[in-house]
Amino acid sequence: MIAKDLRVGVRSVQRWRQAWEEDGPRALRSQGPTSLPGLSEKQFARLEAELAKGPAAHGRQDQRWTLSRIKTVIGRRFHLTYTIQRVRKLLVRGGWSCQVPARRALEHDDEAVAGWVKETRPCAEDSRRPVEPGSSSRTKPASP
Repeated sequence: MIAKDLRVGVRSVQRWRQAWEEDGPRALRSQGPTSLPGLSEKQFARLEAELAKGPAAHGRQDQRWTLSRIKTVIGRRFHLTYTIQRVRKLLVRGGWSCQVPARRALEHDDEAVAGWVKETRPCAEDSRRPVEPGSSSRTKPASP
């Protein structure tokens, strides 16, 4: 009856009763959250210092921090396991924002693009068929 009312297992109620009989009401007090410990303010400041060094200092070729890379740094430096979502929440709480870098090919040539827009694009737009009212019938194009 108690287990059903509290929506827990019968074994949990039995453990609680045994703890109460052995140590009294103090045994039933909350022990606090069971979640894993997080980074302290001091550790977060150290993490920010590590991130300021850049990804190259941590063996990455490009200069992008991703959540999974930051997760790896946290694991290696502080011996804590974070999920990707938890890393994101940690950074947002610390005032960091998500930014997507502009991805351009190394071969990108602004002058060539500007020339194409000026010369080739107008010709391509003019070569399209003019829009005219047409027929929805494939077999009788002239039918209304």
